[in-house]
Amino acid sequence: MNDGLPTARLVRRLLVVVVAMFAFGFALVPLYDVMCQAFGINGKTAGAWQGTQTVDESRSVRVQFLASNAAGMSWEFRPLQDELTVHPGASNQMLFVARNPSDRPMTAQAIPSVAPARVAAWFHKTECFCFTQQVLAPGERIEMPVRFVVDRDLPADVRHLTLGYTLFDITGRQEPPAQAARSR
Repeated sequence: MNDGLPTARLVRRLLVVVVAMFAFGFALVPLYDVMCQAFGINGKTAGAWQGTQTVDESRSVRVQFLASNAAGMSWEFRPLQDELTVHPGASNQMLFVARNPSDRPMTAQAIPSVAPARVAAWFHKTECFCFTQQVLAPGERIEMPVRFVVDRDLPADVRHLTLGYTLFDITGRQEPPAQAARSR
């Protein structure tokens, strides 16, 4: 009858492991946010900002622009300029260029990030191609604007920030609008 005791103990231990794994799964998102904050990566930007500010002509901030493609994305994707020097409170614009070199229509979604992460709250996009999906026909090229304001309340020690976009191919996730309209 001692055979049941080690089995019951094993079952209890396995149940504890399962509960711990389940709890860890729920903790991953806050842990990820804490790690990003600690290491200054993945500065999340908010949606469209609406507001106005007076321009602080006494300060300049250098904004660097980066563009990269996620694995499997074949588009050519780049900013028209590598950087701008802006005054906090002023409205600014940068154009990004994308071209679909493939032989099929493709749908893309851009995901933005601001570095250092701690300044993301002071970077406001008023218009951005990242708010919508981009659909390009084979060989099509498009210029996509991002309009932004660096907040006047940006900490004084910040003189440089980076706005980066990663472009993802989401063609397989849904039918491009042009094809969906033809199939109806």
